[in-house]
Amino acid sequence: MTTLKNDTFLRALLKQPIEYTPVWLMRQAGRYLAEYNATRARAGDFLSLCKNPGFATEVTLQPLARFPLDAAILFSDILTIPDAMGLGLYFAQGEGPMFKHPLREEKEIRALKVPDPNTDLRYVMDAVSEIRKALDNRVPLIGFSGSPFTLACYMVEGRGGTEFREIKTMLYQRPELLHHILDVNAKAVIAYLNAQIESGAQTVMIFDTWGGALSHSAYKEFSLRYIQQIIAGLKREHDGARIPSIVFTKGGGLWLEAIADIGCDAVGLDWTIDIGDARRRVGNKVALQGNLDPSVLFASPEVITAEVAKVLASYGNGSGHVFNLGHGISQFTPPENAAALVDAVHTLSREFHAVRG
Repeated sequence: MTTLKNDTFLRALLKQPIEYTPVWLMRQAGRYLAEYNATRARAGDFLSLCKNPGFATEVTLQPLARFPLDAAILFSDILTIPDAMGLGLYFAQGEGPMFKHPLREEKEIRALKVPDPNTDLRYVMDAVSEIRKALDNRVPLIGFSGSPFTLACYMVEGRGGTEFREIKTMLYQRPELLHHILDVNAKAVIAYLNAQIESGAQTVMIFDTWGGALSHSAYKEFSLRYIQQIIAGLKREHDGARIPSIVFTKGGGLWLEAIADIGCDAVGLDWTIDIGDARRRVGNKVALQGNLDPSVLFASPEVITAEVAKVLASYGNGSGHVFNLGHGISQFTPPENAAALVDAVHTLSREFHAVRG
């Protein structure tokens, strides 16, 4: 069993006593850092950066060299799975991710296969192993995947930033086809995350970025059902250590209780929900991660500190809170403001963990 120098993040996920609230940032290795942009330029393009374990390790560690973060997150992309399925992922300049072969025909959908993570996605597993070695047990490493529905959105639409016309038409007109895609995706995510755990990931997170675009009943049938399937299939322990799981549905505040019931250890929150209300709603079932509006980081350090204080005070005393943004950090964020955020969390949170007689 590995001994971490800083295991505050893992203990918070398991609601164990801690001295301060841990913090990491979604998309913490990204374009707001000059060193990331320099490495990306050396790699040639985003996909080459993802598919080279050496470059992926380099950019994963860059934010940790700048800020005293309590966790590292694997540098990769949620679309590695559909790319390994043969859909032809590419990134057009100014257009974001796109697929050469989006799923539109029933024959293509029925032919969809679960990729082998240890062969088809070997570069991800190699990156996880290399990052763990480079971290030298300083902080835990987070592995991740997109949710089955979020992956399906890109696979059917063929790109991001759409109005979901293609996938929602399929959802209502041919639900059995969408269920087939989602079932294959769920099996692929289980295999992918378990392989990350075996390669060294110490916790795993499922990003359900587009779950919030669904209606109330559709969310439970087409998104949450498959996330629950994944949670049930994940390794709960590896190398003698417990492997916590985090589920984040952007726009998922309406379904908070339902998400907390699926067996995950923590629920990520976007900035549209009060974290104190969320804590009252879920009770002691899960830890909570979040949930500062990323746009706060465009303000002054004084404002950032005040907004951090509001989130901490709303959550209140005790463990079970991992501080994070309500979504990914913007590429336009001044790095010194990210530093102010991390410092504010570490400084202000200690009073909420003080032992009271």
